[in-house]
Amino acid sequence: MTFPVYLIGYMGAGKTTAGKLLADKLGWYFVDLDAAFEEIHGLSPAEYIREYGIDDFRKKEKYVVEDLADAAPVEKVVYATGGGYPCWEDNMECLKELGTSIYLRWKPEHLAKRLMLTDLSERPVLQGKTEEELLACILPQLEAREPYYAQADIIIDVPLQTAKHRDSLSPDDDEQIAEHLCQLIKSRTK
Repeated sequence: MTFPVYLIGYMGAGKTTAGKLLADKLGWYFVDLDAAFEEIHGLSPAEYIREYGIDDFRKKEKYVVEDLADAAPVEKVVYATGGGYPCWEDNMECLKELGTSIYLRWKPEHLAKRLMLTDLSERPVLQGKTEEELLACILPQLEAREPYYAQADIIIDVPLQTAKHRDSLSPDDDEQIAEHLCQLIKSRTK
């Protein structure tokens, strides 16, 4: 396994929340690429997209990832990418060259439930939608993104299966994801 680690997946997959927990467990740095984008460009990704459009945002987002990799050659970092980042140009190839990509794969209905618990005003594509409308929006986007996400070095299907089989959400899913990833990383770096 090469470092750093890049978490990829759809909005609401837990890239930021589980990523922070994972970095804490490993004693590594954590970088949310959306927050880094805002720090560099002065606008959140949502604000930037509203102002300049998605294509300009994707170009700038790519530069943020590359610039951070060049500027801070620290290997022990967990990065949370934006949900659409892997699906633009050669971004998956870029991530694979920079480190190890890990796809947090959720079922669409679980993503809709998780997203309903977030502030949708920060997600321009999903603002004002009901859970059913979210699901209708997620399904085609996830289907279109799956070929990109599936190129990840590691794919983690969540929610994780515990001792008893489950197919529902739990408040501690992000903690379980972080613990699972921590054990995975430790086992591959010994």
